[in-house]
Amino acid sequence: MADAVRIAVIDSGVHPAHPHITADTLLPGLSVLADGTVLSDPAEAVDTLGHGTAVTAAIQELAPQARILPIRVFRDSLRASARALGGAIRLAIEARVDLINLSLGTPNPAHADAFAHLAQEALDAGCLIVAAREADDAPCWPGCLPHVVGVGLDWDVPRGAPRLSGDGANGSVIMATGHPRPIPGVPQRRNLYGISFAVAQVTGWAAANAPTIAAGRPIRQADLLALLQPCAA
Repeated sequence: MADAVRIAVIDSGVHPAHPHITADTLLPGLSVLADGTVLSDPAEAVDTLGHGTAVTAAIQELAPQARILPIRVFRDSLRASARALGGAIRLAIEARVDLINLSLGTPNPAHADAFAHLAQEALDAGCLIVAAREADDAPCWPGCLPHVVGVGLDWDVPRGAPRLSGDGANGSVIMATGHPRPIPGVPQRRNLYGISFAVAQVTGWAAANAPTIAAGRPIRQADLLALLQPCAA
């Protein structure tokens, strides 16, 4: 693994001029259309929804030295096709990132095999996917797969300090708060929030702790589970 952790953020892109974004750590972004077409012009990866920018800001707050590769799959709304999502994961693997932040997924089991293949491909390439484990209390792919870091939502967990729910074995779930980086003067209830930011909290925490837990090799799910403290009863 390189000195600076490389993170692909698959979302709505990022707006580099936002005050919460450290633009000089951004890699040239990519965009994937619903039919799988890849747009390599970085201008196509500029966020117009705000969601990917807030997710990136949450990661950068915890891991300011990380190199961020924005991959835009959301354009007009926070919805993307399975083809776009799969294509974005493959682009991240080809870019040899260390972590893939995936605050989305699909509850449709018809896509389970395709995402399982991609998750294994990522693992074989030394890339760890961090993704939402559930959507509306239903399993969400690829986050529910055993070789993906599945993240759950716990509002009682402090920001920047994810916790472990379970026994530390494969059935464990990493829990994090769904609050993003605060905006001065804006009440928390009026800011964006939800599982997307729990995923970003875990990704940022993993990147920040990579020098300790990985020591120059790919980051592994077992490394994260070993370092985390259990949730309070």
